[in-house]
Amino acid sequence: MQNQIYVVAYEGNQDGTRVLDYAIRQASRSGASLNIVHILEWSPYQFLTNEEIEERHRRRGEEMKRAQDALLQPALDKAGQAGVEAIGTLKFGNVVQLVAKAATDCNAEQIFVGRSGAQSIGARIFGSVPLGVAQIATVPTVIVP
Repeated sequence: MQNQIYVVAYEGNQDGTRVLDYAIRQASRSGASLNIVHILEWSPYQFLTNEEIEERHRRRGEEMKRAQDALLQPALDKAGQAGVEAIGTLKFGNVVQLVAKAATDCNAEQIFVGRSGAQSIGARIFGSVPLGVAQIATVPTVIVP
């Protein structure tokens, strides 16, 4: 039987910690592995000069290194200490689209995401990212309170 994979949309904040802890518990019970996904929002600016493009690429590299070291690696270590096999995915772009794509790309069984705040009523209840992921994902999405 092929090992099940759960995608964890990981923010690195209090919501992210709850989501990661829940996903680790579920993976421990089922023998699944985790794909811990952290997305750095990065808006595509248009009409940039060559110097501005170069500066953005430099900053992007710095952000990736910092996110890998400060957020993703500790999450991977935590899963490993619990005896759960985990890989990490770190990308720039739209969080909702890239979390759903990560689940499709690794043939995940489900996605775990925390609820986060935003302005609308629906977003206040579920958060804009979890609601968006639940709407476009091709697998069940678990919103962890």
